[in-house]
Amino acid sequence: MVYSIMEINNSSDLLPNVTMGFQLYDSCYNEVRSLMGTSWIISGKEQFVPNFECHQHIMPSAIVGDMPSKASMPIARILGLYRYPQVSYASAHPLLSDKTQFPSFLRTISNDNYEVFAIARLIQYFNWTWVGIITSDNDLGRSGTQLLTKEIESNGGCIAFQEILPLYTSMESVYRIVDVLKKTKATAIIVYSTMENLIPLMEVASFNNITDKVWVGSGSWSITSDFPRRETLTTLNGSLGLAPLSGKIPGFKEFLYNIHPSKYPDDIYIKTFWELAFGCVWPANQTTALKEGSVWCTGKERLDSIDTSVYDVYNFRYTYKIHNAVFAIANALHQMNTCVPGHGPFKNGSCADIYNHQPWQLLHYIKHVKFNNPAGETIFFDENGDVPIYVDILNWQLFPNGSNQYVHIGSFDAGSKKGHELKIEQQNILWNQGQTQVPISVCSDTCPRGHRRATRQGQQICCFDCVPCSEGEILNPFDDSECIKCPGDKWPNTRKEICLPKVIQFLSYEEMLGTSLACISVLLCLLTFSVFCLFIAKRKTPIVKANNRELSYLLLISLMLCFLCSLVFIGQPNMITCMIRQVVFGIIFSVCLSVILAKTMTVILVFSATNPHSKLRRLVGLRIPIYIVPFCTMVQIALCIAWLASAAPFTEFNMEAEIGTIVIECNEGSNAFFTCVLGYMGLLASISLLVAFLARKLPDTFNEAKFITFSMLVFASVWVTFIPAYLSTKGKHMVAVEIFAIISSSAGLLVCIFFPKCYIILIHPEMNSRQFITGKNNRKL
Repeated sequence: MVYSIMEINNSSDLLPNVTMGFQLYDSCYNEVRSLMGTSWIISGKEQFVPNFECHQHIMPSAIVGDMPSKASMPIARILGLYRYPQVSYASAHPLLSDKTQFPSFLRTISNDNYEVFAIARLIQYFNWTWVGIITSDNDLGRSGTQLLTKEIESNGGCIAFQEILPLYTSMESVYRIVDVLKKTKATAIIVYSTMENLIPLMEVASFNNITDKVWVGSGSWSITSDFPRRETLTTLNGSLGLAPLSGKIPGFKEFLYNIHPSKYPDDIYIKTFWELAFGCVWPANQTTALKEGSVWCTGKERLDSIDTSVYDVYNFRYTYKIHNAVFAIANALHQMNTCVPGHGPFKNGSCADIYNHQPWQLLHYIKHVKFNNPAGETIFFDENGDVPIYVDILNWQLFPNGSNQYVHIGSFDAGSKKGHELKIEQQNILWNQGQTQVPISVCSDTCPRGHRRATRQGQQICCFDCVPCSEGEILNPFDDSECIKCPGDKWPNTRKEICLPKVIQFLSYEEMLGTSLACISVLLCLLTFSVFCLFIAKRKTPIVKANNRELSYLLLISLMLCFLCSLVFIGQPNMITCMIRQVVFGIIFSVCLSVILAKTMTVILVFSATNPHSKLRRLVGLRIPIYIVPFCTMVQIALCIAWLASAAPFTEFNMEAEIGTIVIECNEGSNAFFTCVLGYMGLLASISLLVAFLARKLPDTFNEAKFITFSMLVFASVWVTFIPAYLSTKGKHMVAVEIFAIISSSAGLLVCIFFPKCYIILIHPEMNSRQFITGKNNRKL
């Protein structure tokens, strides 16, 4: 204040030819002392007489102060009655913005409500969801805590505990709070209290070695070093605190370094300060004896040699706010002094006399003042008497030599765009016990990926268990307390964070299984074609002519087509392949089985013709085997046409067959027709097996009925085992099972019926004669 008034008095632009002065009153952090000082200022007498003004000289124009809100509020209530201007530099209680109760109160510090918003955003920034609150037992503490709790909970956090510090120290309450601090899982502790209430708690906390907490302080105590014990500073090391904006006051550092008792002989504080700063003693008189271990103050000591932790000439916070308060009053007086009659703000354009004005007139000018202070910052008051909101965020760092420092690590600007109010320089933070990582303050650890939060019954939402998301679900990116199901064509990734497109699956030629089956089919088809060529080449030999060689040719051609039809089942299914593959398979196999039945009937009829007593002799001339093949085939063709006409197979994307996979498969359309097609083939196979079995003992050197019996046994065994295997598999393996059944049953027919004949043709051509076939040769097969 002294420096600010000196600047104003030395200025040629601000209040020229007008000298400002001041009076100092110490309220001692006490409401009663504040009221006493106020009464002296208003009345001019130590014995206050209400509504009487007894000043011997001019009455002070305005009051700058007080620092604590509890002292400013009773002052403001009295001064408001007289509309006497009061500008505080540190009282941040939100209630002081109420102009109905405090019409003449203004301040150069921000409203405490914005400090609450800053603390809540700070807690959210570090992801501290489980925090404790310690507050003073007064209006500021209760209202601030209520608002702070609301803000923290709206940001997703929870309050682990809320303890109240009594206004008058109660060690029982202090020990109870310390016991809570020991037991709580919360690491971040918000202290919304005044300095004098906090000291006993911090001393007991230091005795109990509570150093694993992060204390988050309000501006009312976080930038003070008035704690009497070093252990307390150790406990608070690494704390975060809010502080008024640190401003620059040009020339103030030099002014502070030039202070000397000789320059201010009437200052009652300067000698005491000098003794404390330099550890010396001023002699009361020349005969005073110096105590052992002490030194005399010489006056030659240099203030610039003192450590800044003791005599800080760089960080001006409340000092800067006082500077602004004094300049606000001076600028208001300047506007009053330069008012032009007829253009003034009062009735009929009148002006006020700077030397003889009413308090409400100066209050009008202060409310509407707007100026740039010497540091270049624009100062003005809003309709509530508050200044623009901006606070610094500090980190309390203690060094091994015992000194401490407040390091600027960020700021909160309420005027910034929403979501960008808070700025933090995390690399500058030093946490307690030398930690470099941000301490964790949560009730329950973060759930692993793919797990949702399940709130514990009867507890706050921040205390939860982790439950894995069900199969096919991912964690909701907007709400980690629930899982959401992926769409049908998608599947969760391994971390269950996002839904990825399912893998498309079908039996393709590119994979080993599809390639192997395709190669086997082609090789067996070529083998069958080789047998066919051999039979064409040896068509005139008895063994080829036996049992109707035309039926043998037709059977070989059908077997070749059977092997090739399995290729239709490989590759990505489409509308055409789905419609024809079962139909082609059914018709071709019906042809094969019809030919086998016809060959068996031929054997029976031939040998029946040689028996004069057989009733079947008269059927030989009817050539029944020739009609068996087209008749039996036409029945299957009719079934297939009906199938395609009523409920044709179609392509289907099966998302349920395999986890995380979309199986492209053919839906058979009508299971009834599919069963009929397979059932008809089973009927033909059963009849062929029965007829061949009955004819197995017919006399002949080369009885083909025996081989047909064996082939049908193989065929029946394959398709009987196919049914349970087909029904128990899914996806592409179901197709592979059907292909395997087609190949193996066709191969069984080829081997059992034609390989014995090929053996004779190639290895024992001498047996390929009419005499051997009719049994007139002694050699046996």
